[in-house]
This record gives sequence, structure tokens and C-alpha cells, in this order.
Amino acid sequence: MTEHRASRPHSGGPRRPAGPGYGRDGRDGRDGRDFRSGRAPRAGRPPSDPARQAAYEAIAAVHRDDAYANLVLSEILGGMGLHGRDAAFATELTYGTLRALGTIDLIIADAAGREVARIDPPARDALRLGVYQLLYTRVPAHAAVNQTVDLVRAVAPGASGFANAVMRTVSETPLDGWLTKVAPDYEADPIANLSVIHHHPQWIIRSFAEALGGDLEETARLLIEDNQPPAVHLCARPGRADAIDLADEVDGVPGAFSPYAVYLNGGAPREMAAIREGRAHVQDEGSQLVAAALLAAPVEGRDNRWLDLCAGPGGKTGLIGAIASGRGAEVTAVEVSEHRARLVDQATEGMPVTVLPMDGRSVGRDPDLPEESFDRVLVDAPCTGLGSLRRRPEARWRRQPADLPPLTKLQRELLVAALRAVRPGGVVAYVTCSPHMVETQVTVSEGARRSGVEVDFVDARPLLPPGMPGLGPGPTVQLWPHRHGTDAMFLAVLRRTS
Repeated sequence: MTEHRASRPHSGGPRRPAGPGYGRDGRDGRDGRDFRSGRAPRAGRPPSDPARQAAYEAIAAVHRDDAYANLVLSEILGGMGLHGRDAAFATELTYGTLRALGTIDLIIADAAGREVARIDPPARDALRLGVYQLLYTRVPAHAAVNQTVDLVRAVAPGASGFANAVMRTVSETPLDGWLTKVAPDYEADPIANLSVIHHHPQWIIRSFAEALGGDLEETARLLIEDNQPPAVHLCARPGRADAIDLADEVDGVPGAFSPYAVYLNGGAPREMAAIREGRAHVQDEGSQLVAAALLAAPVEGRDNRWLDLCAGPGGKTGLIGAIASGRGAEVTAVEVSEHRARLVDQATEGMPVTVLPMDGRSVGRDPDLPEESFDRVLVDAPCTGLGSLRRRPEARWRRQPADLPPLTKLQRELLVAALRAVRPGGVVAYVTCSPHMVETQVTVSEGARRSGVEVDFVDARPLLPPGMPGLGPGPTVQLWPHRHGTDAMFLAVLRRTS
């Protein structure tokens, strides 16, 4: 296992070459106006590069306001009028810094001689951004140091000297040297070593390793893949678009497994005609596969009443609703959040879908959700989201083990409600975007036991496209970024027998 030692090649994020649009010093010739006020910086204060300023504002919002990086960065880029190379550079800096945060903080603490918690938050976030540039990109050291000091001077004026000292100390040692210094020895503590080298909290690495049967070499491959920015996947809605035609239209590539998937090579999905016209929507290929698997499972008797018990924000419901249109079925979509229920309503416009803004656990207590009345039920349960860390880089540091008990309680209750809502002979698909065993195998076993109804597990593997590798022994299926190029979606299919 020496290939995972600190001295070996790492995968902390993409390395972007310096090139046209950034300049060798990282500047792009803009006037550095404050994107929020439109005012130029005060005289004597050097303006920060706009791409770096955008990245800083996004990182600060994530840590200060618990914002979601993808949402807040989009707003900031729009507010600053950044696009093209500037927007791409800001995105790389934001996502890369958030992804490598744990390791960056260890390096800053060593260089500063103090814990990062004792550093003023504005200066701390600026330093994090600067250290990412120094160690994980090809931005020249002098540009990274100078731009970071300029940024600290603007957001925390009294800390510019401190920032200069920290950045120069960090710049004196290459990344491999820093990793050797701050990462525990692999043989002595492999989980701690992998945590530093591959930027994941130790508790998440342990959960991944458990789901992978204790194989730390494969776990390391998963962590490496988790640090790669994923392609955007589109779902061509059946009856409205064909995946091959859609791929040609958007200059994409048909998906490897889902018959509805298209991988984008670039561009903003919201600007695409297929998205605006409701012929397609953004959805990870793994999410498409597990939703379609529910509809591929055989049922006994009628097959025209389908239920999506946790529908928001509507990706899976949109696919199910499109298929329902061609199969003469009707879909009831339940979502407890009124805002997310409106999103589901928008996502399923023109489809045979009825959206109910209510709690999915009210099966049998509400006349709109009678027991034993649905042929197919999807439970896309709220979860930690550990399977989508590629797309949400800040989530790995935001989630904590303490999040699990309330989530798994909710997951069990929703599965129990689904098993009571489905009629005998019908099927339930339990889905989570997490490979954590407590959210997958344990929740399914406990939910089935507590439901008070008799169920059989359906082997989910034949419900997925033929030729998919690494699906395991069944009857449940766990998809993986490093095996399938999808989010780490879990799928269990149960048939009610009584």
C-alpha cells in the first residue's frame, strides 16, 4: 500500500495551467470594482483579481452563512459579470479550496504556528484560497502570495503582514513535502493518512471502507474519484427527447448506462433550449438508473398508480412522470416542503403527476394517501448525501456523524409508510445518495421489520442495464463514482407479499 503514502502522487484537484485570460501574475486587467456595490476600492488598496474575489466571496459565504457553494457562486459570478475563463478559474478555486479544506487547514496551522480557529475568519478564508493556489494549481508562487496579501489587506487590513508571512512559509515547501509533514504514516494509521492525502474526514472514509468490504486500496480509488469535478449529466425525457439526438443538439455524449443520459462537455444547462422547453433536465446518471429500476420491476396485476413519497426537487419525478405518460399511469408526488413541492410542480408540467405538499409519513392518516393503494412506490429518502461529494465539495466538512440518528429515523419511517402504501404484489424502491451502511442496509432491514407487512427482496441487478460492472452479490445495488462514473446511489427493491 505504499502508493498511498504522503510522498506519493496525490489527487487534490485539477491543475490548471496559467494561460491567456489569467496572465502570468494572475491579473486580467479588470478594474476590480466591488461586485456588490459597483464602487472601486479605496485609493492605495490594490484591487484583487475578480476571479479570486469571486472565489473568496463564495468561500466566505459557505463558512459564514452555511451557503451552498454551487448556488452562491452562480449568484456571485452573475453579479460580477464573469464568464468564460474568469468564471472557470473562479469555479476551480472555489471548489478546489472547499474540497481540500481539511488538508489546507493543517498546512496553515503548521505555517502560522496556531490553530486555524484562532485566525480571523476573513483572513482565514483568504489564506485558504491562497494556499490552494500555491500547492494545487500552476499559478506562480509570487502571484498567489501577492494576490492573497492584497485580498487580506482588503478584507482584514490588520492581518496583511501575518498573511504575507504564512504564505511565504507555505511557498517554501512543495505539496509533497507538506503532505509528508502533516499526514500520519500510512502503516501506522491508514485512515488518517488517506484523510489528509485525499481530503475526506476520517469518519466518512471509514464508512466508505465498510461499504467496500474493508478494501482500503479500492477506498483510496474512490476518494481520488471523489475529488474529480464531475461532468454534468442530462436526462432526455422519454417521449419528449431521444438521448442520441439530444447529445448531438447540446454537443454532448450519450451516457454509458442509462438510455436517457447525456454527458455535457461544457456550457450552461439553463441556457439550453432542451432544458427550457422541458425536453430534458439535469440529473446524475445514477439517479436516472435507480428511478428507472423501480419501473422495470415486475408487479402482479394492475400497474397504473405510482407514488413518489419524497419528490423534491423533482428530478426523479420528472423521469417517472415522463415514462408514466407513455404507459398510461398516474403519479402522486408527495413533498413536505412547500418550496420544493412547487419545484416538483414545475418539473412535471404537462405530465400525469399530482403534487401533494404534505408529509410522506401520513400514509393511512390522510385520504390522499390511503394504505394498500399504489402499485409502485419510490422512497428517495433524505440522507447525508455522502454519495454526491463530487458535486457538493463543502458537504464533506459540513456533515457530522451526529447527523445520522435523526436522518436514519426519518428514513425508516418513510420506508414503513411506503410499504403500507403499496398494495400486495406491488413494489417499493428505497433509494439514498449515500453508501453509509446505516443509511442503506440497516435502514432497509429495520424498516422492513417494523412495517408489520411481509415483503420479499427483489434482486435489483437485473433491473439495471445489462453489462454494468461491479454491482455486487445483490439483491441490493450500490453504485460508485469510481466504478460507474455516477453518484454513489443505493437501491433496494421490495415486493409486498401480504
